[in-house]
Amino acid sequence: MPADIRHLIERYPLAWVIGAGGDEASLLPLLGVFDAEDRVRQLIGHFALSNPLGAVFRRNPAATILFKGPDGYISPSHAGRRDWGPTWNYAQVRVQAEVSVQPEITADVVDQLVAHVERHMPDPWCARELGERYNRLMPRIVGFRARVTHIDATFKLGQSETLETLQSILANLPQGELVDWMGRFNAQRTGSGDGDV
Repeated sequence: MPADIRHLIERYPLAWVIGAGGDEASLLPLLGVFDAEDRVRQLIGHFALSNPLGAVFRRNPAATILFKGPDGYISPSHAGRRDWGPTWNYAQVRVQAEVSVQPEITADVVDQLVAHVERHMPDPWCARELGERYNRLMPRIVGFRARVTHIDATFKLGQSETLETLQSILANLPQGELVDWMGRFNAQRTGSGDGDV
């Protein structure tokens, strides 16, 4: 499961970061820091100094962070069975963390995030290409580390379906991320390979 969690965080880095009490929340792109066994130990990111989360974390560093992977409605028509109840398949990771706002890591966090999201571009962009604008924008944001204290993940991707129903769903759903992930999580059952997405 740690490798699956890592895959989701790396593939879907935009997460809800929710301060203690739940009154303040922001969607922020985050990067995971993983150990040798693929367990996420920290998340790093940045937010605008004007973001109310900054004040929340000064009072209480506790945060809930929610990552959502692929999801989609599964109809009885997809399953090829009229006596089958519809469902929704999805992948999610919920992290409890302690947030430490660290201005000194801001530039490094921005560079790492840009490198991650630009990695598949034919000519990857970097933040320094902003030129003088970079120097005006950087003082407006601040980096942070979120030390993971607890993690829960749910990968509801057809694993409980009969093989016949699963094969029908995979054949009838529109091709895309959800089908790819369902195939990965059911690769041994379907004989479709090693499950890499």
